[in-house]
Amino acid sequence: MIITLDAVTKIISLIKTCLLETRLSRTVLLQTLILLFSPSAYTQQSTLLVYGDSISAAYGMAQEQGWVHLLARQLEATAAEYNVVNASVSGETTGGGVVRLPKTLEIHQPDIVIIELGGNDGLRGYPIDNIKTNIEQMISLAQANGAKVLLIGMVLPPNYGRRYTSAFEALFEESAERFNIALVPFLLNGVATAESLMQRDGIHPKPEAQQMMLDDIFPHLAPLLMPVTPNLPDVARKAD
Repeated sequence: MIITLDAVTKIISLIKTCLLETRLSRTVLLQTLILLFSPSAYTQQSTLLVYGDSISAAYGMAQEQGWVHLLARQLEATAAEYNVVNASVSGETTGGGVVRLPKTLEIHQPDIVIIELGGNDGLRGYPIDNIKTNIEQMISLAQANGAKVLLIGMVLPPNYGRRYTSAFEALFEESAERFNIALVPFLLNGVATAESLMQRDGIHPKPEAQQMMLDDIFPHLAPLLMPVTPNLPDVARKAD
């Protein structure tokens, strides 16, 4: 168990208050100190929800090889108290994402939501306005649930036409700006153009590309990863 300097300061302040105020019995003091030094008081795990399609669902490989699993391992290595939940579904569209998200938020109550959807909509030529509306509805739902949001954008092949591809790329930037959230402009940056890093379908990245993808995501995610604050009992808060 790691106790921060701030926590120690609160403990000292609490002890002083308890000693000075005769209203608090020795039993109350003892119970409070036990709570303060118990592991459960300092282990407050947060939830990070990855909400995407096949790119995040580790399509064509073992789950342990995907970037989401690599993210979970990286957070564990840094002692960050985050439970990473991968709610990604291969073939998912933004429309399907809107339908699933309320229940997913209710079940997991995430502190951070990474939205990686829209690629399948674009590949199917869905209307840009519909895609954008769905993306923004998911952002709004996540924020209303108290979560911080990281949006991941996508880029389409040039054969979809300049007008459509430009509008598709712009919708992610516009949505991120409107809701003041972090944005990864293109998850497959540096990957999609390297045949050696792509599976035979030319759409999904190989296991060898997963760490590169995570390396692009993490700088945008890092500012959202706040240190976990010790869950001090009410009596400790009154002593501040």
